[in-house]
Amino acid sequence: MTPLVATAVLAAAVTHAGWNAIAHRITDKLVGFTLISGGGLLIGAAIVPFVPLPAAEAWPYLVLSALIHIAYYALLMRSFRLGDFGQAYPIARGTAPLLVTVLAALFAHEVPDRWAAAGIALSCAGLTGVALWGLRGRAPNWAAIGAALATGVTIAAYTVVDGLGVRAADSPLGYIGWLMILEGAVLPVYAWWRWRGDTVARLRPFAVLGLVGAAMSVAAYGLVLWAQTQAELAPIAALRESSIIVGAAIGAVLFKERFGLPRIAAAGLLVLGIGLMLRSG
Repeated sequence: MTPLVATAVLAAAVTHAGWNAIAHRITDKLVGFTLISGGGLLIGAAIVPFVPLPAAEAWPYLVLSALIHIAYYALLMRSFRLGDFGQAYPIARGTAPLLVTVLAALFAHEVPDRWAAAGIALSCAGLTGVALWGLRGRAPNWAAIGAALATGVTIAAYTVVDGLGVRAADSPLGYIGWLMILEGAVLPVYAWWRWRGDTVARLRPFAVLGLVGAAMSVAAYGLVLWAQTQAELAPIAALRESSIIVGAAIGAVLFKERFGLPRIAAAGLLVLGIGLMLRSG
């Protein structure tokens, strides 16, 4: 992983934490995710006329990824409804990197070398520390934890599917555009069916905030998809989840959730892991 790729993934991590905070801030989760996914659909539709169509080999990955993303949105909405942002977000994101390492070895034949493996392990240790600190001093909410863990499984699945798909597409921008179109229509259609004539009235108060979240979401994942054409999937997944540290900071500042010294230590482990992954590159 080169410094340029690492910078792109870190920028994606910050942007990703930002749009998740926006989604959490909108009280009605269906409103928030309808705006974010619908906004992504509009952005995708604006992109695709100006970029090459993904190669035929990429379309099965696109369809499968869209289905996984729909499950991801449903589980993420549930985890945000049930748990604090500073708890649900770290558990969901922290579950993914080790799963990606296993799946990438199985399906992409990418086995990390010793430096990358050490970096991934250290990063995951830091991410786990953040998640565990989010549980400190309270009775575990097992429904929220279960939803967050299931969200992490979907994250790992679409990370590997999209890593393989974008490499087959020969057009990262075309891939992200069509992915936004395929996955972005489901929630708006469901919201319209559920609310009927009240749809516009429900969405209007949060429209600007939701569309900002949509733009951040597309930018974050677009950067990750480009990075996946340049480096192996597992280190990118581990580095991307540095968004957990950003998310914990956002939770402390905006939602008055605890941060604490253990999270600072976890951030230090994450930084060391990033250094080892860069040495591997």
